[in-house]
Amino acid sequence: MKTVRYSNNQYWQKTALFSAVLFLCVATVFSQKKEIDTSNIVFYPDKIMIRANLNSQSDAQSLEDKNGDNLYLETNYNYKLFFAVDYKFIGFSYGFQPAYEDEDKKGKSKFSEYNFRFFAGRWLQTIEYSKTRGYYVANTQDFVSDWDPEKEAYLLFPNLKTTRYGMSTSYIFNPKFSLKSITSFTEWQKESAGSFIPTLIYDYKKTFFETDFAQAKQNDYDVSLGAGYFYNFIIGRKFYIAPNLTTAFGVKFIDSKIDNSGNRSEENNSYFLTTLKGGLRMGYNTERVLFGLNFNFDSNLYNQTKNQVVSEDKAYILLYFGYRFDAPKFISKPVNKINDKLKL
Repeated sequence: MKTVRYSNNQYWQKTALFSAVLFLCVATVFSQKKEIDTSNIVFYPDKIMIRANLNSQSDAQSLEDKNGDNLYLETNYNYKLFFAVDYKFIGFSYGFQPAYEDEDKKGKSKFSEYNFRFFAGRWLQTIEYSKTRGYYVANTQDFVSDWDPEKEAYLLFPNLKTTRYGMSTSYIFNPKFSLKSITSFTEWQKESAGSFIPTLIYDYKKTFFETDFAQAKQNDYDVSLGAGYFYNFIIGRKFYIAPNLTTAFGVKFIDSKIDNSGNRSEENNSYFLTTLKGGLRMGYNTERVLFGLNFNFDSNLYNQTKNQVVSEDKAYILLYFGYRFDAPKFISKPVNKINDKLKL
């Protein structure tokens, strides 16, 4: 794997390029006019959608070494709770972990996430911010030979923290397909349809780790281009099943700093990044009430060296329940003004 070292000027050029990509993508989204086939879609223009989602998602990171022991890090929570609000072209959700188990053995973990969604015709822009803290070594037995999982605690990393700013820009090619009907639920699709959806993904993640003797900081900049396909099978008039799959390839830039008892080191590297994510969504929809079940997975990996593969994997089940109600005037008036002005 080729290692690239950047000067300070190159670092700021990289940051400026990352910001420019974000600006151009957002500007492109909101400069588009609506181009949707209204004959195949039911709209809920005056309804606000609220949802509660409960999912079994946990956050895991792994380092697989062909010449040594693998390292598997996991967070100590078994599910996350999200609350979401969507209206017309805009949506927001907040998620957190309500509880954790086996605190004495697996330590404490904390998670929170904020997600924004903006639809503009056949364009979708997402912005996400999340924080995770506290991991334990799931394969502690590989590092402590006489370790007894029934009596002893796992190896813990309570001060390992990750902060992520994730963004994506997507385009829906088929005007007869409604992505809102399986994501924000502000629309409903009348007949089965699918669409090819390319996505530009650009993320920034900050990782921080501290002990009594050492401190480590790492910044990850990811830019990937993905190709995905979504299909929505409409069963009867109120049920749906919607599989989807997206694969993406891109580049990861990493700059890291380590201070080990006064010995400081810095590195700047670049890697080829591979992403695969998808799932299966199914549910029931009426004018007011909806509920359903999703199966999702998301895997990101890159080769840190010829013998080491770093991956972040998520696989989970999601249950949701939603309700639509009439939007109050103090919300509908300003949103309608923005909608008319931007012609969304």
